[in-house]
Amino acid sequence: MGKLHLFDMDGTLLYGSAAAVEISRQLGLDREIAELERAFAAGELTPPRFAQLACDLWAAELTEAQVAAAFEGAPWLAGIQEVWADIRARGERCAVISLSPGFFVERLLVWGADAACGSRWPVVPIREPVEPAGILSPSAKVRIADELCAQYGLTRDDCVAYGDSMSDTDLFAAVPASVAVNADHHVSDLASYAYTGRDLREAYELVRTGG
Repeated sequence: MGKLHLFDMDGTLLYGSAAAVEISRQLGLDREIAELERAFAAGELTPPRFAQLACDLWAAELTEAQVAAAFEGAPWLAGIQEVWADIRARGERCAVISLSPGFFVERLLVWGADAACGSRWPVVPIREPVEPAGILSPSAKVRIADELCAQYGLTRDDCVAYGDSMSDTDLFAAVPASVAVNADHHVSDLASYAYTGRDLREAYELVRTGG
């Protein structure tokens, strides 16, 4: 039986950063997005409210070219494409599930992910309000994992989760194996393995060798 490797993006594949931060940096809105990120981490903003306020920041001028530049210039962990190529060569599956905008997350498909699932934010250029039902929550990560398992003929017992923070706690609790990647206290006590560093190949090796 194969495995399904489930990766968070912000703070996990992205070292010390998030899609919203990288996009805002393209627009010179570092201070503004830092305040929204702080409020979200403190539980002062729900995921839909955070999304709406971020879209309000970007609405006047965000372009597809700036999203592409944010993606290309982001601080990705080393070895992502190599890890995903190895996973697929073994007949296993890999997917990204993130609360961040789908238009950013889905760019990871070209790196070799079998699936890339993000929140449904308005398309760029942003002219529409956020639809709250399209914004993912931590519990939605478990629902999407179940949907992917059904699609691939797997179960939760076949899953490995990789994450770093509170948005990953539900998924870590639902699957038997997990890797805390540059993680905070929310997931470190739940994880099967812990990794600190900037190379996904090293975190993946913990799963391959059992630590």
